[in-house]
Amino acid sequence: MTATGIGAESFIPILLLKTKSTPNDGYEERFSTATIGSNKFDPTFVPVLEHQFLDQGLDVVKDLLRNKQIGKDEGKQYGGMIFTSQRAVEAFARLVEEGKGDAQWPYLQDIPLYTVGPATSRALRAIPQDPPLNIFGADMGNGEALAHYMLDHYGQWYRDRKIKPPLLFLVGEQRRDIIPKTLMDPALADDRRIQVDELIVYGTGVMESFEQDFTRILAETEKSPMRWVVVFSPTGCEAMLRVLGRLDSKTGKVNAVEQPVSRSTYVATIGPTTRDFLRNCFGYEPDVCAEKPSPEGVEMGIRAFLKDKC
Repeated sequence: MTATGIGAESFIPILLLKTKSTPNDGYEERFSTATIGSNKFDPTFVPVLEHQFLDQGLDVVKDLLRNKQIGKDEGKQYGGMIFTSQRAVEAFARLVEEGKGDAQWPYLQDIPLYTVGPATSRALRAIPQDPPLNIFGADMGNGEALAHYMLDHYGQWYRDRKIKPPLLFLVGEQRRDIIPKTLMDPALADDRRIQVDELIVYGTGVMESFEQDFTRILAETEKSPMRWVVVFSPTGCEAMLRVLGRLDSKTGKVNAVEQPVSRSTYVATIGPTTRDFLRNCFGYEPDVCAEKPSPEGVEMGIRAFLKDKC
């Protein structure tokens, strides 16, 4: 399949199954300018997840910040924080906003804050702090890579202590446990092992309007010679496959006959977690799995797929 096969100076719809990030979204920025030959991408956001901040968890964080229990000094409850989702950053930013008026709030300039991926890092950096927060891990491609990075980096940050202070991990109700498992592995030496405390600060579910919105946008783009659907999490995968007409209503699985060679709709996942969920739960093999969970990773995956199809 070549770019010329798509059509001269046409647009390739790319349906991003996520809520658009504010104030800037890296996927919109990337795909608004990316081209394949003379063809331009036309990004459209289709929100899937509905997030709700959970006061119980946020109140715990607020108390920790108010009582200055997150810091580098001996005796603090936590010596660093972990963020692996933009929703967790948004929850944290809300607390920072509430504390405005105190020049020292939230007292975190002397500890490391760890993120995975550039989007989460950008969101964290957008929180106004002077001096800036110490943010690390933006170049890590996934949670496992970030965990191994933290073992070394956090170990050096607190190299003068035999037992490292715990890390506070702000999470949603649905999350992987690779980071806590890696950092708290019993096989690690005592002076290398790091305690991780997870604190749930938001919940996630499928938006009621997703299927209707996705159906409408598919109808609007059905005449396109090629279109891409980018999936960012397991949540909503079943609804996506159902709307695409690729689920067998009797088995709940995808049959090979549902993916004809001549099809015009292709699916990319942000990473292996979502890809494996599609495989294991529905027997569906996405066309692309980004090597890195980033706009660049998705674009590179699509380009490699199209090159192989030539």
